[in-house]
Amino acid sequence: MKYAVFSTSPLTQKTDCLVLGLFKEDTDNALFKSADEKTNGKLSRLIQSGDISTDSAKSTWVLGIDGPFERILCIGLGKKDEYSLENLRKSARAVAAALVGSPVTKAVSAIPAPATLPYASAALETVVQAISAATYRSDGLKSKPKDAAKLAELRIHAPELPKKNAAALLKQAEAIAAGMNLTKDLGNLPGNVCTPKYLAKQAKKLAKANAALSVEILGEKEMRKLGMGSFLSVSAGSEEEGQLIVIRYNGSAAETRPHVLVGKGITFDTGGISLKPGEAMDEMKYDMCGAASVFGTLKALAEMQAPLHVIGVIAAAENMPSGQATKPGDIVTSLSGQTIEILNTDAEGRLVLCDALTYAERFEPETIVDIATLTGACIIALGHQASGLLANNDELASQLLAAGQQTGDRCWQLPLWDEYNTQLDSNFADMQNIGGRPAGTITAACFLSRFTKKMKWAHLDIAGTAWVSGKDKGATGRPVPLLTRYLLNQIPSA
Repeated sequence: MKYAVFSTSPLTQKTDCLVLGLFKEDTDNALFKSADEKTNGKLSRLIQSGDISTDSAKSTWVLGIDGPFERILCIGLGKKDEYSLENLRKSARAVAAALVGSPVTKAVSAIPAPATLPYASAALETVVQAISAATYRSDGLKSKPKDAAKLAELRIHAPELPKKNAAALLKQAEAIAAGMNLTKDLGNLPGNVCTPKYLAKQAKKLAKANAALSVEILGEKEMRKLGMGSFLSVSAGSEEEGQLIVIRYNGSAAETRPHVLVGKGITFDTGGISLKPGEAMDEMKYDMCGAASVFGTLKALAEMQAPLHVIGVIAAAENMPSGQATKPGDIVTSLSGQTIEILNTDAEGRLVLCDALTYAERFEPETIVDIATLTGACIIALGHQASGLLANNDELASQLLAAGQQTGDRCWQLPLWDEYNTQLDSNFADMQNIGGRPAGTITAACFLSRFTKKMKWAHLDIAGTAWVSGKDKGATGRPVPLLTRYLLNQIPSA
């Protein structure tokens, strides 16, 4: 897909299709008047007759146009005084769906940006992500994949962008979309393809494609020497060897303390001895979407050459039942030296993450954020709209919340009070790995907080946002936009 930005009149662009944004009861603007003149008043007549709707996200095709474009795709934007970035997101998705389902190969977008933007490229990123999502395909393993979308080029009218860096901002928007696509690609792969070693190979492939990235892989032998007993208790039942994958991105000229992202990479989760119900167990291939989002975020940063120092730590393992598998009641020693009584082997994500978090201490991070499809309780609490956020630092939590609002990839903060920690008390070890049914998302984060006391840390539970179930099931690419914007906001000039 080829993108371009321009600031001159959209009506002079030669293209298959002009995408024209229309506000309700606002046909007095110069762009609409000019477009209406080119159609000999056809647009205004169709609006008056009700054939063109100006309601938010309602799209209408107008064909038989004489001029530099053959057709117009009108998209309603609702009331002008209520127009927001969220309205633009909905309208952009409707436009993307209409374009991809049409014979159009080249289009020009003249959807205006909201008057108030959280950052310069917000509207541009919204449109690019909508088109990228609509043209994305996940059928590479089919014997006869669907044909690619015909849409191959989109030029975006963006007069609000500063001319001096419009190209760089477009590159940034494309990089985030590419990162989301990589996250989806990895998440959608089946567990017999996407194993821990497969993720390690993909990390090396990613680094090979960008000089600013480097990779280090720790196998089970190295982890055993370090004393990562909690991590190894999860992979014990599988024939697939667990991998701790470290991806370094240094786009900063100065030596700075890194921002660290830690991703849960359970490439398939049966629950282990605490076996999950069979229904929809196939979706447990998505239990590595936290790791996939780290891949996607690092790809985005590398492609846009962001001046940042970021390290991704991916805890990749497969959770299987076997004669070698960890049993409920077993006690293991973590890398931190703390002991854990494993009461439920299906609460395995926190067991790999705690050792990965302790390992990440050696990087002396400025901040550390872990991302995990950790608890079904998060879906009960927040549904599929917001990711769960818990943190031991209010400033870090506020920065993540702000990035979520800015991108529409939102999260919601839950409390991390000491009172919840008592649910993790064990009679036989320093802690147990579950805290019972009440506040399951919070007690899971409380568990992780015991391994992050020396760091400015936040936890994102993406169990409800990383993928969609049912007929349209597939990875969403979240929270790559949130993470990327949060990191870009750490740049002093951002």
